Amino acid sequence: MQPDPAEGFSETGLITPERMRAVDANAIALGVTELQLMESAGRGLAEHVLARNPSRVLILCGKGNNGGDGMVAARHLRRHAVTDVCYLDYGQQSSACEHQLRALSHSRIALHPFASRDDLDLLHPLFAESDVIVDALLGTGTSGSLKEPIRTCVAMANASQAKIIAADIPTPGMRADQICAFHRPKVAGSTVIDIGIPVEAECFTGPGDLMLIPSRPKKAHKGNGGEVLIIGGGPYQGAPWLAGLGALRAGADIVRIASPVFEPVPDLIYERLEGKVIGPEHTERLITLAEKADVVVCGNGLGADSHSVITAIAPHCKKAVFDADALRLPLPSAAGETIYTPHAGEFARIAGVTLPGDTTGRARAVQHAGIKGTVLLKGHIDIITDGKQVRFNRTGDPAMTVGGTGDVLAGIAGALLCRLPAFDAACIAAYVSGKAGEAVVAERGGGMLASDIIGKIPAVLFRKGA
Repeated sequence: MQPDPAEGFSETGLITPERMRAVDANAIALGVTELQLMESAGRGLAEHVLARNPSRVLILCGKGNNGGDGMVAARHLRRHAVTDVCYLDYGQQSSACEHQLRALSHSRIALHPFASRDDLDLLHPLFAESDVIVDALLGTGTSGSLKEPIRTCVAMANASQAKIIAADIPTPGMRADQICAFHRPKVAGSTVIDIGIPVEAECFTGPGDLMLIPSRPKKAHKGNGGEVLIIGGGPYQGAPWLAGLGALRAGADIVRIASPVFEPVPDLIYERLEGKVIGPEHTERLITLAEKADVVVCGNGLGADSHSVITAIAPHCKKAVFDADALRLPLPSAAGETIYTPHAGEFARIAGVTLPGDTTGRARAVQHAGIKGTVLLKGHIDIITDGKQVRFNRTGDPAMTVGGTGDVLAGIAGALLCRLPAFDAACIAAYVSGKAGEAVVAERGGGMLASDIIGKIPAVLFRKGA
């Protein structure tokens, strides 16, 4: 049996609500259903309630999955304590919450819908008589100030003598004697309940990671998606253009190509550099262009003779992706966040380390190489690390060994880096590039061109492809 590369790389500590939603979605993609996760959460929550030996329990449920967790807990509590469920009864419930409410309706549990402050006034005895109140009102999806009748519900719970147990995260303003966090804590001091999320949902990239990409505002204008500058070409004329088109398809609004080589691609802005290769005479102009760009992608098709120019430009980049021939010593670094995208040979060149054959050993070597920035090591299983976090990506196909696929990947990473932190951008870029390649193979079989991948990027990235 092959060792699991994810072993030893599980994430620990507090997790943001956004990241937790991504992990949940990845778990679902791996075959653990939303209802299975909810059942595990609710059962674990009930066990912690029962540890207090209550005679009467009141569960406050909202419309989302946090409310569904509370409803599951109610089913498991019914035989052990008098259990009442007060649930918010206006607006659309999540499908999972609706499912749990139907199950409760057949469970001989007292259900008390509320939609206004007046409804809650009638339920005041329940708050006064309960030993334990479970807060399953809002959960991790909370945003903005509380509105009625939630505000009154929180005030009534706070005024009661009951112990309050929060499901996953307390509703804002609600006191909590205990917080039962599902999978990982979202706030300090939480008691963690294992709900059976596979380790790979967190350690491998998946469709849930796409949820981290911010939505464009409705009033977005040209440039909101970011401006990317690609610096490359000379010896290899197609590479910077593949990177540029990859960036456009990944959501960048404006992409400029600074290169000695022209190709007539009307969607890309060409910044002509005189001569056959990029040299010191271009440095001043490239610095000016780099300072204007949100992200600079360097190295695609560059050749070995232009590295001094790249190292001179790098400190003027707000953010940068260094690929291919930019991956030489001294290693360039942007003023802000930096992504490096080496294959094994390029990594050995910049880190002085020959990588072992096993994935776990490779991950350890990259993590501890001392490179300041995020490294996306390309391979059969991609490894992404910023020296602290480590994540793996296994999307892709052997047909992607064709030349130019790495250039497309660098362009995708550059576009995502306009709107995301470097580590997240690198993880999503690896996932999307691999899924786009898989889509090409599914459609055409062998004989892939790197340019074939470009057209598949939006369907994976923006339609939340699984």
